[in-house]
Amino acid sequence: MAKVKKLSKAPTTSDTASTTSAASSSSAPTNTPSWLTDSLPLPSLIVLDLDYTLWPFYSDIHISPPIRAISPFVLSDRNGEHFSLYPDVPAILRLLSSPQCNIRLAVASKSPVCDLCREVLKSLRLPETEIRGQPKRVIDVFTTGGGAGLEIYETSKLRHFEVIAKRTGLRYEDMLFFDDERPNFEVESVGVTMKLVGRQGLCWEELERGIKLWRERKGAVPAAAAGGSNSHTGGRR
Repeated sequence: MAKVKKLSKAPTTSDTASTTSAASSSSAPTNTPSWLTDSLPLPSLIVLDLDYTLWPFYSDIHISPPIRAISPFVLSDRNGEHFSLYPDVPAILRLLSSPQCNIRLAVASKSPVCDLCREVLKSLRLPETEIRGQPKRVIDVFTTGGGAGLEIYETSKLRHFEVIAKRTGLRYEDMLFFDDERPNFEVESVGVTMKLVGRQGLCWEELERGIKLWRERKGAVPAAAAGGSNSHTGGRR
């Protein structure tokens, strides 16, 4: 099985030398997540950042185009570096985009290389999903069916959300945002709930915490004590 180098914001010796299995072996929870069956409300829309949220690299720094797929779940660039999503992301996207969840998905990223990001999203596939006999492209969960679109350009995340809200007709209060950068908490000024992810990116634990946080803001569950996992200090964007 192919190995994928993980590029860290602040790599240590062990980080640089370490590898992780390709996204085709992404982990899914053994049982159906409790938040999906507890009859409590869910966000109408989940919005996701890209760099260090869906994948462990900066799209404009670490990738040297052109890119090519060496498997449905792993890409290679001009320098032979390998890239994939964070391990839990494929299964998370598969679940969130399923009729079982009835949650719309969108992307809000400040990456200055929109075309390259779109190419990465088109080239990577989701395991155990098919469209016309082929594994579903990652981009499809954001742009087809109930997908709420891609906002990938350098601007304020507030601008991203303004465009998404106009396109979907959804209220900011019904949106949950996952991002790795503290400055992007600015979106909470309009009513969006943001969950700050750690260096592991979007994983099952972060997804559950984000949904719990959104429910607390909606008054559906008692609010947790201040601080905790939503106080991570992010890096560039």
